[in-house]
Amino acid sequence: MNGRAIPRSIDEYIAGQPAKVRAILTRIRRTIARAAPAAQEKISYRMPAFTLNGVLVYFAAFKAHIGLYPPVRGDARLEKALAPYAGAKGNLRLPLDQPMPYDLIRRLVKLRVRQNLGKALRRGKKR
Repeated sequence: MNGRAIPRSIDEYIAGQPAKVRAILTRIRRTIARAAPAAQEKISYRMPAFTLNGVLVYFAAFKAHIGLYPPVRGDARLEKALAPYAGAKGNLRLPLDQPMPYDLIRRLVKLRVRQNLGKALRRGKKR
């Protein structure tokens, strides 16, 4: 990782970014936490992640954008709203030189909470 230490927490990850990016990552983190207050924070694949009945979302800073994973599926209106940010593999690329779509991030996280809860309930019924 370019000689940089692997962060042990989201705080460490954010602290290792340039000041402008730190402010954006902090607000993304807060947006996710408010949309999924029961979620747990962790570092996974060297990226900040929030989990609740599985991974809700990963986010990471790059030179010109913030990456948001996993791909969006299951809400046609949200998929359409996020289409301008779609990366090659379905991930989202949120440009740092444009306004950050925090409301879309919130909607995405709420969708992922519902999806993960649904999966957990289905798994519980199968047992």
